[in-house]
Formats: sequence, structure tokens, C-alpha cells
Amino acid sequence: MLETKRVVQLRSRGFYVRMRLLHGTRSSRNPEKGFCYRYFKWILWVVHFLLFLLLLSHYSQVVQGMKVYVYELPSKYNSDWLSNERCSSHLFASELAIHRGLMRSDVRTLDPWEADFFFVPVYVSCNFSTVNGFPAIGHARSLIASAIEHVSAQLPFWNRSLGADHVFVASHDFGSCFHTLDVEHVVIPPYIPPETVRATLEKSPAAGPRDIFAFFRGKMEVHPKNVSGRFYSKKVRTKIWLKYGGNRRFYLRRHRFAGYQSEIVRSTFCLCPLGWAPWSPRLVESVALGCVPVIIADGIQLPFPSAVPWAEISLTVAENDVDNLGKILEHVATTNLTSIQRNLWDPSVREALLFNVPILEGDATWQVLDALSRKLDSVDGCIMRMGCRVGVGVGVGVRSGWGEPNGLRARMDDVARSDWSLLRLVGTKLYM
Repeated sequence: MLETKRVVQLRSRGFYVRMRLLHGTRSSRNPEKGFCYRYFKWILWVVHFLLFLLLLSHYSQVVQGMKVYVYELPSKYNSDWLSNERCSSHLFASELAIHRGLMRSDVRTLDPWEADFFFVPVYVSCNFSTVNGFPAIGHARSLIASAIEHVSAQLPFWNRSLGADHVFVASHDFGSCFHTLDVEHVVIPPYIPPETVRATLEKSPAAGPRDIFAFFRGKMEVHPKNVSGRFYSKKVRTKIWLKYGGNRRFYLRRHRFAGYQSEIVRSTFCLCPLGWAPWSPRLVESVALGCVPVIIADGIQLPFPSAVPWAEISLTVAENDVDNLGKILEHVATTNLTSIQRNLWDPSVREALLFNVPILEGDATWQVLDALSRKLDSVDGCIMRMGCRVGVGVGVGVRSGWGEPNGLRARMDDVARSDWSLLRLVGTKLYM
């Protein structure tokens, strides 16, 4: 018995040794295969990263090679409006942020003869109503027309191109209503102070815990019909309140709260329904603070699609599907939420929607410059042909399919459809 056990032990030991030798022999035959297999994902990641840097460098060179001349206008067109502190921080303050950013940018040139574009700094959204506190824009059309008359009289560049290479910022809801010229547009986001976003993220990182499933704070009328006979938010917000107000997974609040960014950063889904217009500043705040935006606004046009992969970082729910909102969010939460959040928490996505002074590469003003650089060929062709004409009229620059401000059709049929703020590039809609 003892002898048999010994034989078994020897056989086992021999089998073990033989296996080790065979394994070592295979590795020694092709040692490089093991290295490539082990580090393939890292090599692939490095290659993709280098390609990304190369592409980014190309775009940076295009933007940096472009030159923008900023007109020095009399103070009545801009700085006089800064007596109200809200002018530099409210949701329409992009007109001020872009101006300040350009003044401190390497893109700016002091020689108008080498400029590709001419920026006309007119602030039209700082005239706040004493009745409701909202910007009053009744003065906007005359102010812009006066600015055009001024720049065309002082320098030859407006008359040279008939305004084809001149840029205005129309940051109000109804920007295309008060602009007096036929225009091409670049859609830009509303202004959210970047310092408030960064302060919130310092306290609560975007990838931190989120104990609120679905969040919305804002106006939700139980009886939304106003004096004009129109319905606020097309009743969408009312439906949300009535159907989900008693649902514990939906954190819905109807009153203002100064620190509501701290609620966004705790939330998984942030509802972004239309109001009077389809766009909303909470959409930018949701993205910046890492909360998946749930866009409920048919026909909305979103800013900077080349830099912000909206389909990969947000959800879009049709206005008529609000009754199924709960089921839709539950389905996403159990399927591809992790993938959406990973895309959403990319810092470059957040930066693309924030206006910084000075301009940071990849931020909102940089995206505007990038968009303008793509229009250089059409603008140069316009100037060379000297055949461009700029149409004048109400509601010019209207593009079908934009989100229409709810309730305005009764006031004027040709009112410009507005969703986000619009940076207006005058005259690039060309007529031969």
C-alpha cells in the first residue's frame, strides 16, 4: 500500500512538472504575442488619444488663424447698460461674455484690414422691465439699426460686404424678431455663470452619489391658461405635475430656490420641458452638473452638435409621451444609464456650453469662433462677388422646424421661431 501511494505521488509530481515546462516552452516561442495581448487596449487608447489631439490641434489652428475686429461703439450701445449688475450674470448675458472674451483673445485684431469678421457689440437684453424683472426688448430694433448706421458711416467695411462679414449677438428668446437684417445663424446656449457651476462641483463632484431619481424645479401651473387664451408650456408641465406630483421618485417643486444647483447635482434625471419657448437654461445646468437632461420640447434645435453629442448624453421625450415618462426613465435606468452618464461626465462636454473670460479652448465662445471659421469661404465669396444683398424686414432669418415660442403666433404670423439664443451672422444668406 505504501509503495502504491508513492508511485501516485511521483506520477502526480511528474505531471505537474511537465505542464509547467510545456507552458514555459509556449511562452518562450512567441514572447511578443503575450505582450501585445496584454497591452492591446492601452495601445489602442493611446492611438485614439493621439488622433484626437491631432484633430484638436487642427481646429485650434483654424480658429487661431482667424481674425476678428471688434468695433469701438459709443457707450450707449453697450457699457451704459452695465449699471445693472444683472446684465453680466443673467441667462441672456452671452452677448456680454462673448464681447469680453473677444477683447482679451488672440483672435482679436486692431487692424480692420486684416479681419475676417467684424463684431458689433450691441447689448439688447440688459433693459430689465420694472414690472416683471424680465428683459424688455422694445428698444432693440432701433438700437441695432442705429449701430449699423454708425459703423457704416465710420469705416468702409460694412459697405464693402453689405454686412456679410459682420457679427451680432441676439441672446434673447425673440432674437430673430428684433434683428432688422436677413441673417445666417449659429445657435448658442444661454449663459450660466461658470464660477457657480465650478463651485457646486467642488462641493459635490459630478460622479458623486445621486439620491434623486427625477428632478424638476420651476413653473408648473395647475390652470395654465393665460389672458391671451394660450396655454403655458402647451400644458406639458401641468401634465407632469398632475401625473407625477405624488410619485416619490419624482422630486418636483414649483417655487424658486437660490441653491437649486445643489439639487441638480444630486439628481439622476433632470426634466427639461418647454416653457413659453422650447429652450431652457436648466438644460445647460443639467449637462454641466452631470444630470441626464430629459428634453421635452418638440422641434428644439440644440447648440454646438459637433462638440456636444446630444444623442449620447440626453434623452428626448415627445410632448405627447409625457404620460409614459415614468416608464421611459425606468427603462433607461435599467439598461444604458451607465453609458449615458459616462459620456455626459466628459469635462469637454461641460466646457463646450460655458462662456469663459478669457476664452478657454473648447468653451462656448471658442465653439462660436469655430463655427464662424467654417463660414469663411462663403463670406469671402460674397465679398469677392460684390453681389450680396441683405434683406430688411420683420421676422427675418426664420428657419422652419425651430421651436416656436408658445403663444406668439396669434401676435404675428412671421414671428421668428426661437429656441436657444442666436448668434447672428449678418448677410450670409446670399442672393445672386
